[in-house]
Amino acid sequence: MAEGTIDQEVLKGEIRKFLKKVGIGSQQEIERAVTAAAADGCLNTQAGIRARITLELPELGVEHVIEQDLAVR
Repeated sequence: MAEGTIDQEVLKGEIRKFLKKVGIGSQQEIERAVTAAAADGCLNTQAGIRARITLELPELGVEHVIEQDLAVR
């Protein structure tokens, strides 16, 4: 394959592996944090929790932020 040419199938596979790792790791971290806050009595279940994740591709100058409120009641 010539330099500068992208193998779309390889790229898609790598992206899927990355997103699977991000998804599983993020879910576990959120669950741990919410469970610990609830156990400490620091969790306002009426307010919910604001979650934010930032995807960065430094070599490409990309910064993509996703935010969402998570209900916990």
